[in-house]
Amino acid sequence: MAILPSITGPRDLDALTPDELRRLADEVRAFLIENVSRTGGHLGPNLGVVELTIALHRVFDSPTDPFVFDTGHQSYVHKLLTGRQDFDDLRSRGGLAGYPQRTESDHDVVESSHASSSLSWADGISRALTRTGRGDRHVVAVVGDGSLTGGMTWEALNNISDDNDRRLIIVVNDNGRSYAPTIGGMARYLNKVRTADAYRSLRHGSASLFGRLGPAARAMYRGVRGGTRGFLSRFVNNEALYSNLDIKYLGPVDGHDIDALLETLRLAKGVGAPVIVHAITEKGRGFRPAVEDEADQFHAVGKIDPVTGATLGGGTGGSWTDVFSRELVAVGEQRDDVIAITAAMLRPTGLLPFAQRFPDRVQDVGIAEQHAVASAAGLAFGGLHPVVAIYATFMNRAFDQVLLDVGLHRAGVTFVLDRAGVTGPDGPSHHGIWDLAMLQIVPHIRIAAPRDAQRLREEFREALAVGDAPTVVRFPKGTVAEELPALERLHDGVDVLARMDDPDVLLVGIGPMAHVAVDVADRLRAQGIGSTVIDPRWVVPVQPSVIELAAEHRLVITIEDGIRVGGVGTRVRQVLREAGVDTAVDELGVPDEFIEHASRDEILADAGLTAAKIAQDVVAQVLGIRLPIARGAAMPVDEDLDDLAHRRDED
Repeated sequence: MAILPSITGPRDLDALTPDELRRLADEVRAFLIENVSRTGGHLGPNLGVVELTIALHRVFDSPTDPFVFDTGHQSYVHKLLTGRQDFDDLRSRGGLAGYPQRTESDHDVVESSHASSSLSWADGISRALTRTGRGDRHVVAVVGDGSLTGGMTWEALNNISDDNDRRLIIVVNDNGRSYAPTIGGMARYLNKVRTADAYRSLRHGSASLFGRLGPAARAMYRGVRGGTRGFLSRFVNNEALYSNLDIKYLGPVDGHDIDALLETLRLAKGVGAPVIVHAITEKGRGFRPAVEDEADQFHAVGKIDPVTGATLGGGTGGSWTDVFSRELVAVGEQRDDVIAITAAMLRPTGLLPFAQRFPDRVQDVGIAEQHAVASAAGLAFGGLHPVVAIYATFMNRAFDQVLLDVGLHRAGVTFVLDRAGVTGPDGPSHHGIWDLAMLQIVPHIRIAAPRDAQRLREEFREALAVGDAPTVVRFPKGTVAEELPALERLHDGVDVLARMDDPDVLLVGIGPMAHVAVDVADRLRAQGIGSTVIDPRWVVPVQPSVIELAAEHRLVITIEDGIRVGGVGTRVRQVLREAGVDTAVDELGVPDEFIEHASRDEILADAGLTAAKIAQDVVAQVLGIRLPIARGAAMPVDEDLDDLAHRRDED
């Protein structure tokens, strides 16, 4: 009889024998391979933490003992053991989220899927429990070795070590990888949080304890002790610098040996102080195609064959990332001053081909976006032109450095933001919807939003030609949009995509939303409404021809896939007012909310960013029955502005 269906909560694990726990691990792996292959998701990371998650839930009592996952993409096993076994709609609207989500379960604590924050969360939770008389509860933080390359972990560990009477367990899930192999800084870091004295004391104490536990435990201890010596050899010896950090250390322990994990975690639980448990795991464990995948061991997959691992139903077109990747290599052949920087995402951001061609011109800083940006400012000062390739959602983490290290110093740094706009299934923390609103407030910054592959190539090269200010090129996730040629390029680089005789409506399409704008124009033509469609290409600063065209039209509609609050549309409206142009502007974008996981099309439809919805609203604005009203429209006598505003709110 299968064991997994009988697990409705963590305490169901208590009655299982060691053999049954191992059978459960096999069932969980089979479940993950079958189900995630069908839906897509983070397969490799979850296959690597099956035994570790089972052991954690057997030893600790979630949610009384809160679990914090960093980054959360390895939480599928946790979901299964806490009663969530319907994976049919994983990462789809109405189905389970791909990361921890509080609305799903009390067992989920932290929803953010940005790395390196778990230890700070755990520090705060454990302090709160101690201060409020609940110090007997444990806090468990599961952090990958890749996440330990982020600076927040240094800050957290420094503070955790300052108060050593809290029951805080830090489990380092060390598979040597984040997305790709982890750089060496993590290993050096762990050496600095362990002093020689603390190591010797713990080693002797562990030997005595394991000696009392019997032959199996003694055998495990011999493995642990030997492994520790090997582990130490990976480090840079700098004990004096962090000798004040008094955090006990256990490991390394085989992260796929349930018996060893249980004994080690029980020992950690009994310490009564912060403890690091170092577990060695294998990403993709139990699925040969994942283990043998050198790229990222199936870190994240689409729909795949559950036997061969082959991708199923892939798109026929290339991706935006591929277009950028090829152009970067072409630029590198022509300019030896171009240096590429990424934060632990060499392959996902398209830098791998450049790194293979120019290995000495790529810097992977680990999960340290702040350092990447400040370092880029220094490279620019030294006469180079850095290209910082990052997901748009992770750009949020380095805003201070963009503003005051790059922007203030007028550094010629180009930021290439992949996965900009609505990304879909990965949910609220992965949408790239904040970049336009956030970055455009940096003085002198220039932001490009290409609508297709040709524009991406040319705008990237234009960005690299700027040496006295930061530049940004942003593009969405997925297959590159069909080429959309311009009817005309204006004197300042603005592309006119469609033009009709009657200048009723100026449609400003931002990036790939230019395709939607052209569709809207066709629908308006059928209603007898004339329009002009433009793609500014460089959306910040607002180009003079945008102002000139706006003055000639009765209504301006801006369409973007970022948040509309403080977005490009807002900037266009402000610039028009400064220029004395009184044409009404309707800024369309996504709401300033944390948007749950769903497909990109579903999310855009919810935001009213479909051609049909936009055209319907524009017709009403031209007729004067919807705000903002097109210039020259006759307002119906039975309407007033309050009624119109109320009607718009209802829409």
